[in-house]
Amino acid sequence: MISTDSSKYFWIWEKYRPVLLKMMKDSENDTQTYQLSPHEFQDVNNKKSTGYSFNLKAHQGKILGKSAKNAIAKDMMQVLVQSGTAKGLMDDTVYEFKMDKNFVLTVSQVSEKTEE
Repeated sequence: MISTDSSKYFWIWEKYRPVLLKMMKDSENDTQTYQLSPHEFQDVNNKKSTGYSFNLKAHQGKILGKSAKNAIAKDMMQVLVQSGTAKGLMDDTVYEFKMDKNFVLTVSQVSEKTEE
């Protein structure tokens, strides 16, 4: 895939797609966390001033409300909607994806669909 401003993190999330799917499935029982590799994101774009963290809620293959405005989160969602498994999981469940400043990704299921 050609790297553009709007999809430069796509390949990273494509690499982590199996991890994302497992986290989504396992989040039915408990919140899931995974330590991502900071250098992968920093090599794409050194965002020292704005950071890499995000908080995204998704349902039925769509981002809810204004929960994700950055390219990192949008590219993750782009990878997920290309997965039939992820789309199926999101059909009935609202998922919350968070990445903190230490590159720890958290996936949890939200009890109800909430618009922000």
